[in-house]
Amino acid sequence: MADTHEKNLIISKIIEWSVNNKLLVLLFTAATIFIGIWAVRNTAVDAIPDLSDVQVIIMTEYQGQGPRIVEDQVTYPLTTKMLSVPFATDVRGYSMFGLSFVYIIFEDGTDIYWARSRVLEYLSSMRGQLPDGVSPQLGPDATGLGWVYQYSLNSDKHNLQELRSIQDWFLRYELSSID
Repeated sequence: MADTHEKNLIISKIIEWSVNNKLLVLLFTAATIFIGIWAVRNTAVDAIPDLSDVQVIIMTEYQGQGPRIVEDQVTYPLTTKMLSVPFATDVRGYSMFGLSFVYIIFEDGTDIYWARSRVLEYLSSMRGQLPDGVSPQLGPDATGLGWVYQYSLNSDKHNLQELRSIQDWFLRYELSSID
C-alpha cells in the first residue's frame, strides 16, 4: 500500500514541476523531436541485413570421373591446403560426378575480397599437385541472400512440360524485369 502511495506522490510532483516549468518542458520536447528526426535521417538501415558467413567457393570440373576419384585427386588436396588459409574457420568439400566444390568459411568481419585473394594465392601454389586439365575456379562473389529469390512453379492443371514452357517464355521475363 505504501509503495502505491509513494508512486502516486512522485507522479504528482513530476506533474506539478512540469506545470510550473512549461518553457523547460517545451524545450526538452523540441530537443527530443529534433534528435529523433536527426536519428531517423542519419541512421543507416539495411532492409535485409546480410547475416551469412563470409565464404569463398572453389569449383573444379574433372570431366568423366566418378565421385571417388574426384574426391581423392581434387577435393581432398584442395580441402587440406585451404585449411591453412588465414582466418578460415571451416573448410567443407563435396565431390560428385565430374565436379568438386570446396567451401571455405571465414571468421566474421573478414573482408570478402581479402579472403578471395588469399584463396587465389593458395590455389596458385597447388597447380602442380592436381591432375592435368583440372583448373579450379572461384565461385561467384555472392552471399547467401541470393537464395531468397528461389521459387517453385506448381499447378494441378498443367503437366511438367507446360510448366517449363510457362517458366521459360513468360515467368522468367516477368521476374527479370523486377528491380
